Order: sequence, then structure tokens, then C-alpha cells
Amino acid sequence: MLTFDVARDWIDRWDRQQEGYLPDREERFTALIDAVEAGTGRPDPLVIDLGCGPGSLSARLLHRLPQATIVAVDTDPLLLSLGRARYGDTAGLRFADLDLRTPGWTAGLGLDRPADVAVSTTALHWLPEHHLRAVYRELAGVLRPGGLFLNGDHLGVDDTTPGIGRLEIAVHQMEERRRFAEGRPEDWRQWWDAIAADPALADANAARDSRTSAANHSGSESAHLSTHVGALREAGFGEIGTLWQRGNDRLLCAIRS
Repeated sequence: MLTFDVARDWIDRWDRQQEGYLPDREERFTALIDAVEAGTGRPDPLVIDLGCGPGSLSARLLHRLPQATIVAVDTDPLLLSLGRARYGDTAGLRFADLDLRTPGWTAGLGLDRPADVAVSTTALHWLPEHHLRAVYRELAGVLRPGGLFLNGDHLGVDDTTPGIGRLEIAVHQMEERRRFAEGRPEDWRQWWDAIAADPALADANAARDSRTSAANHSGSESAHLSTHVGALREAGFGEIGTLWQRGNDRLLCAIRS
């Protein structure tokens, strides 16, 4: 049975394996939440969390901004099950089972007003470029004028400035080696293999296996900064820039015109 304690333990373990790829993950979370607090100008922003996973970012946002309302979106039944079991009683947080690749996904958000900000971390690079462009166009339609989009991810520049791109990757790798000199945490595949063997998650794993779009990824489809900047401009975002960066790990910000 998936209980609060089981979900808490698996999410803690999820956070540790994510840090194996993102040694500055908490620093990036902090920068993103700083931008939400400073950029929305209100204590009760309406936030959309895209590709929320088990809710790690949403929980941190609500810890800082307890009056916020967050709609946390994902299409993975197992990760959503963990998030609901762990954070289901958290005031201001609602999980939505929606596939960003399906046109019209914003209709399922249940918003009663335009959102102040949309956030995402380490998620949207999975989308092929044509899906990414469609997501940004639809997202712009539910953000208020002046609303923010904040995306923390590995976004490279090797397609436009290959020398700088190589240096960004090197800086990131050097930080990884320093941080994990005594050994790395478990990786993505090890985490998924372990949770698949937990009988408490049998139903959630079966649901995930039946939904191949959640269970299968085909790699980093939109991993270039230029792809995201171009798609955001096409969608009607005006100012676009990097708020925080460490190597090729950056926090991209866009303001809806």
C-alpha cells in the first residue's frame, strides 16, 4: 500500500538521485523560487508546474509562499501517485494528470484566472521541438500579460557557440567530480529498477507500464538553449534571458508580452 511514509522515503531517494546529475539542484531551486517571489509581486501567485514529477519543486515553492496556488502537471502515473500520497493534504497544491504533448492540455488545468507564472525543472528537454513549440504557444494563452516562465534545465549552446558550449559542459563536469569525489548517488535507472520492485507501488507501476508515453523516453530532444528561446519568441514572450547559471545548467526566464 502506498502510504505517506512510503511516498516520503521514495521522494527523498528521488531527490538524491536527481542531485547526482545536478550538484547545484537546491541552489537552482532557490534561484527559481526567488524569481517567483520577486517577479509576481504578490504573496498568493497562481503557479503552473510543468513536468512536476513527484512534486519536489511545488513543495519547495509552497514552503516559501504558503499562500500560493500550484497546479502540478505530469503524465507519469507513478510519480503522480507518489506526489499525491506525500503532498495530497498540502493546502494550495493540486496535481493534474495531463500530457503536454496532447493539444488542449491547458483546458484540464481548471484555472479560474490567468496564471502569474509557469515553472519547470529538468523536464521539458524530453519534448521534441514541434511539441515544445506547441506547449509554449498554449502556455502563453493561460499566462497573464507580464507573467513569467521559468525553466531550470541543462540547455546547451554548442549549436551556436561551440567553444563556450564545451566550456560550459566542462565546468559542470568539474563541479560534479568535486561534489561526488567519494562516490555518486544511485542513477536514474537504478532508482526506477528499485521502485519497480517495491510491492507497495505495484498498482502505480502497472499503470505506468500501461502508459508507454510515461514509461518511455527517447532522450534529450530539445537540449539547446536556442531551441527554447526561438520557441518562446514565436509563442509571444518578449524578454528572454538566463537568470542563474552554473556550466550548462541554467535558469531560463521569459516574460509574456
